Amino acid sequence: MDFTLTDEHRMVQYMVREFAQREVAPIIKEYDRKQDMAPFILPRMAELGILGISLPVRYGGQGMDYIALGLACEELEAVDSTLRVIMSVHFGLNSMALLQWGTEAQKEKFLAPQARGEKIACLGLTESGAGSDVAAIASTAKKDGEKYILNGEKMWISLATKGDHALIVARTNPDAPDPHDGLSAFILEMDRDGVTTGDIHGKLGVRAGSTGWIAFQDVEIPLENRLGEEGEGFKIAMSCLDNGRYTVAAGATGLIRASMEASIKYAHERQAFGREIGKFQLVQQKIAHMVQSYESARLLYLRAGWMKNEGMRNTRETSLAKWFATDASFEAASEAIQIHGAYGYSDEYEVERYLRNAKGGVIYEGTSEIHQLMQAGYALEYREDVPLRCELPAYDAESWQIEK
Repeated sequence: MDFTLTDEHRMVQYMVREFAQREVAPIIKEYDRKQDMAPFILPRMAELGILGISLPVRYGGQGMDYIALGLACEELEAVDSTLRVIMSVHFGLNSMALLQWGTEAQKEKFLAPQARGEKIACLGLTESGAGSDVAAIASTAKKDGEKYILNGEKMWISLATKGDHALIVARTNPDAPDPHDGLSAFILEMDRDGVTTGDIHGKLGVRAGSTGWIAFQDVEIPLENRLGEEGEGFKIAMSCLDNGRYTVAAGATGLIRASMEASIKYAHERQAFGREIGKFQLVQQKIAHMVQSYESARLLYLRAGWMKNEGMRNTRETSLAKWFATDASFEAASEAIQIHGAYGYSDEYEVERYLRNAKGGVIYEGTSEIHQLMQAGYALEYREDVPLRCELPAYDAESWQIEK
């Protein structure tokens, strides 16, 4: 296991950092206040190739590995969580699922334009009554000849009003003895009749992003748009979360770093009792804990990325990385506000936004409590990963660089 970054990795770091720091950082506070997404962000990310960074070239991607994906997410969230959320949803929760479970025809039709950023994608999993309990999904997809009829509503869907494609999990067999086995997954073109969407405002954090709802009324979905086999929806959803959680872990690591760097800068600038506050031991203690959290979180997500590159199942490792990094990012942002004092409590400095954004990370894509239960289950040998019919493909530099 070698975590030495390649020249390609460093190029990704530099390119994404330049975009985020130079183009987004100067305007993000304005859009956070307006609770709106800056209109140039999605087209610019597409232009830079970020939206297809770790997909094979033959499917419109950049052909880079999963470590590059993690590094990109770290740099994006070091500026604002909304940038990383785009990657988590469009790339981790949707595009990687198509890479893993899609037919060649589905990859050609849906994955390739998503990789190029010509189409934006989201995941429709959560409902008003189904969050951590995925088996409680109430949306239905009833088979009718060569199509399914979709009805229901999804809530808290990032990119709901921006997406062209949505990966929807709905109930196809209400009589299944195990409700998990009654779910199936579908690729939904959002311009179909019967699909309506809306934005949700008034969120604590991630305000410069897009979060909304999707409603379905007798929406027709062709049979060829079903992802995987009927009844595999729960397994597909869990594999989506494995990939999305990896991007969340990497992004939260960037948020820890941003809180640490802001605290170090302010500790040198602020004077109290005749000397800079960085000289006081309790301020040093807070910054030292941020250093510890950053280095630990980074190693955890790099290990998960390495396992993805090797084609190894990484549900346990990715869960641990997500749990640790998101909890640590919330603590780091809180301590950054404490170091900034009253200024940290206002939006004159970035740290108050970091704290608001960080709270989302400990809730979405598996709450911290869910991840604690998962880790205890693995340790006590109560939990065992079920083999999947389609595993995420291991990274292969030569084949992933082959053009169509």
